[in-house]
Formats: sequence, C-alpha cells, structure tokens
Amino acid sequence: MRCTLFLLVCFFSLQIYAQETQLASQYFRNGEYEKAASVYKSLYEKNPLNNNYLNYLIDCYQQLEKFEEVTDLLNLQLKKFPNQEYLYVELGYNYQLQNLQDKAVPYYEKALIFIEKSPNAGYFIGKTFQDNYLLDYALLAYNKAMEVNPNANYKFQIALIYSEKGEIENMFNTYLNLIETNENYESIAKNYIGKFITEDSESEPNFLLKKLLLKRSQNNPNNTWNELLSWLFIQQKEYDKAFIQEKALHKRNLENINGVVALGKITFENNDFEITKNCFNYVLENTVDLETELIAKLYLLEVANKTNEPNETIETLFQQFFNQYGKNVATINIQAIYAEFLAFKKNEPEQAISVLKEALKLPVNQFQKGYLKTKLADILVFDNKFSSALIYYTQVQNDLKNQTIGQTARFKIAQTSYFKGDFEWAQSQLSVLKKSTSQLIANDALALNLLITDNVVKDSLKMALKKYAVADLLSYQNKNKQAIDTLMVVLSQYKGHPIEDETLFKQAQLFEKINQFTDAENNYLQIINLNKEDILADDAHYYLAELYLNKLNSVEKAKEYYQKIIFEYPSSIYVVDARKKFRKLRGDEIN
Repeated sequence: MRCTLFLLVCFFSLQIYAQETQLASQYFRNGEYEKAASVYKSLYEKNPLNNNYLNYLIDCYQQLEKFEEVTDLLNLQLKKFPNQEYLYVELGYNYQLQNLQDKAVPYYEKALIFIEKSPNAGYFIGKTFQDNYLLDYALLAYNKAMEVNPNANYKFQIALIYSEKGEIENMFNTYLNLIETNENYESIAKNYIGKFITEDSESEPNFLLKKLLLKRSQNNPNNTWNELLSWLFIQQKEYDKAFIQEKALHKRNLENINGVVALGKITFENNDFEITKNCFNYVLENTVDLETELIAKLYLLEVANKTNEPNETIETLFQQFFNQYGKNVATINIQAIYAEFLAFKKNEPEQAISVLKEALKLPVNQFQKGYLKTKLADILVFDNKFSSALIYYTQVQNDLKNQTIGQTARFKIAQTSYFKGDFEWAQSQLSVLKKSTSQLIANDALALNLLITDNVVKDSLKMALKKYAVADLLSYQNKNKQAIDTLMVVLSQYKGHPIEDETLFKQAQLFEKINQFTDAENNYLQIINLNKEDILADDAHYYLAELYLNKLNSVEKAKEYYQKIIFEYPSSIYVVDARKKFRKLRGDEIN
C-alpha cells in the first residue's frame, strides 16, 4: 500500500511538472515573457540541474531587459556548480546585449582559458558561443579544444559555423579535410555539401568545390576526390565528365565496376542514352560477372527500345540474348521489356501478352509477379482491354499496397479510369497517391488530378476532357496521327476552354514525334500568346528553344527563347539548363 501511494505521488508530481513546462513554453511562444519567467523561475528553483529551465529563464529576463537579474542568476549558478564554465560565455553575452563590450570580452577569454584546463568543456563552451551567434569565438573554442585534446573532433561544428558565416570555401575545405582523415565521413559530408550544390555548374559553390577537388586530386591523388568529382558532375548533369571519373576509378580497382553501372542507370533515368550506351558497353568490355553482364545488356536493350533503332535490329538483339541466356527467372526483366517492344513498337499486343503470361508461370517472387502483372496490364490497356487490365492492376495494388510497385499500380488504375472517362473514380485513387512515398508517383498523381480538376469547372458534362482523354489514350497507344486529329477536334469545338493550352501542348509534342516541326512551333507560340503567366508558358518557351536549336536550325531564335526563360521565368525548372545553353550559344567559355 505504501509503495502504491509513493508511485501515485510520483505520477502526479510528474504530471504537474509537465503541465508547468507546457504552460511556460506557451507563454514564451506568445511573447508573454513576464509570465513565462515566473513559471521558469519556479521550475528552475525546484530543478537547479536542469539547464533548459535556466536557459529559458535567462532568455525571458533578457527579453525583459532585466540584465542584473541574469548576472545574479549566472553568478549564483557558477558558485553552486563551478564546473559549468560555459556560463562565463552567457555572462559575457549578457554584457554584450547592454553594449558593454569591454566587460563582455574578459568573460569570453576566461571561458576559452578554461578549455586548456578542462578540454571536455570545449564542446559546451563552443556551442554556447555558437548559440549566441558569437561565431569567431566559437571557432576559437572548437579549435582550442582539438588542439588540447587531439582525439576530439569538432570539424563538423566548424564547417557549420563557416556556412553560417558564408565562408563557403572554408566550409568545403573543412569537410574535405574530414574525409581525408576518415573516408567513412564521405556520405555524411556529401549530405551537408549537397545543400549548397545545384545543377548550375556556374554557381559559386559548384565552381569552388570543383576547383578544390581538382587541386587535391593533383596534389594528392586519391579515389575519394574522383568519387566526389563524379558526384558533383552528376548533380550538374554533366554525365560525360562523370563517366571520365568513373573510368579512372575502375582502372585503379579493376575488380569494382559498380560506379560505372550506377552512372549508367542514372543516365538512363535522365534520358541521356548516349552516355548510358557508353557506360554499359564499357561494362561489357570489362566484366566477367554474369549478373553484371545481364544488367548491362538489359539497359542496352532498353536504350535500343527507347531510341529509333530499326525494329528488325532490336528483334535480333532480343533473340540473340534469349539464345544465350534463355527465358528464366534471371531474365524476367528482359522478357518484360521484350513484351513492351512487341506491343508498343511492333504493334503485336497478343504476342506480347503471351510472352508475359508465360513468364508468370516461372517460379517468381511476389515482387517479380507484381512487376510482370503491371506490364501485362499496361499492354492490355494498349489493346483496349480495360477491364482485364484493371483486374491485374488491382491484384498488384492489393498484394503490394505499401510498396512502390503497389502505388504505381494504383496510379495506373486511376490513369486507366481517366482514359475511360471515369474521372470521379480516377480522382478518388489520385487523392490517396498525393501522399505517396515515391515523389515521382506523387507528382504524376498531382499532375493528373490537376488536369481533371482544372477542366471540369466550366464543363459539367466533361465533354472536352473526355475527348482529350481519348486523344491521351491514342497517344499512349502510339496512334499519333489519330491522337493529333482528335486534339484538333478539341481545339475547334472548345476554343477558349481551360483545356486549350494542354491540348496545344500535347499536340505539339505529338507533332515533334512525327517530325512535323513547323506545326509544333506554331502550337508552342500559340500557348505563349494565350497567356504568358500560364503554368505551361515556361514549358512552351523551353521546348520551342529546343526545337529551334535541334530541329529547325535557328540558333538566334533558340538564344532568344532560352534568354526569355532566364529573365521572365527565373523560378522555372528549366532555368539552369537554359542558362547553360544560352551561354554556350553566345560563345562564352564554360568551365
């Protein structure tokens, strides 16, 4: 009984402390410092070892300009706990807030002297300087602590201070020194460095980092510098330069070709198929590992399938592959790609369906089964067999609902429903996917949901959107001419409708696919003339510039539209690429 009463007393005491802390915090957030100080003072007196209460009480008094109370409070605390030397920093800062710098400095120096006597105090003293934005003193404290105790490592704190001071070169050098002493710090350092690096190779941080890495690479050749250079070039989408670094790394360690494989995958995802081919051809020339060889051939077949290689050439490549490796669990991915080739390139959906159904008979795991069923459903949509497709997508979504492939299947259910004109059901699926763990799926879901939402407001019968969705399906089925004609109907029947700009843009991209570049140019110009503030306006500018540069051989017009993106759409996702290309066309020397 006595034990139970004791526990109850402890429980209620803890509840009271929690309530008091919450109340004090609320007062503090609301700027009611007098009330907050009263509660924090009570909490501090009951818990003198709790530095949080002490710090908040100090903050309250300083906000109220009760500087003498702070001085008395800190002196009393130091008398009780003389080993809390970091409080000398707080004493000095309290004088600095009163513009009494001559009184503040001796306390700062006193705190620094204590580090020589007690190196372990270095972190707390350095952090207190840092918390009060006394950054130069914080640097002195951390460096002195490491000097007195060579086993201490405060370089991450020092790098952070340099970033706060805007001394980017010093910050980068600090991180690179860390990596040089211990390569295990590389991934952590990259996370911090990555906050300053952009796609723009001309930005000051990017240029500085490249300069520092090249200098270290020359003075002290080390795999780490090549790895970081490759990483930097990948951030800048300069994949050819990254490939040079990865080859250099491989030549130093012939047993490890993983870097080249990883780069090949990145370039494939970013549609730089030329570098993808270079990477995986290099892999095939330099590996004897069967699994790595299969990955390389898989991507090379994917590239052939996505580019304009003749169908006969691609078919031969597939058959050579199957003759060499067979149709088994190890080649599941290639079989799926072959099925896509048969359906989307050769227009042989029945044969493609047969290939995938045969693959599903193999002893595959649940993820492989989900992958094959998704591909099978894709081809059933291509073949206008929507009900069968939805059955397969739903199976995958139910079996792997918490996995990315399950979320992909849910998106495809929404997309198929959209193709059919069932917009309400499509949106019910899309609303769930907006919070998808996959950013790509979430973005696709948001884009499709916006397309539907934006174009049903003025059209309760959704006639324009239904016609547009039919064209979208025809485009998915590679029936480009029919899709263009259907979009033409939308443009003629629904002029002035919100869907007009999406229709023009979709049609322009289809014109490009069938090499009708002048028609594509006309559509992009119409989008720009409709509304320069529209969400598709910067896309139209960029694609028009690309069209002038790559297809219509009009360099001056390309420069004009790249420049418009730079100055008229500074927040556009295309601005970095536009700036690079504009400067290159202007003849600037690009580092």
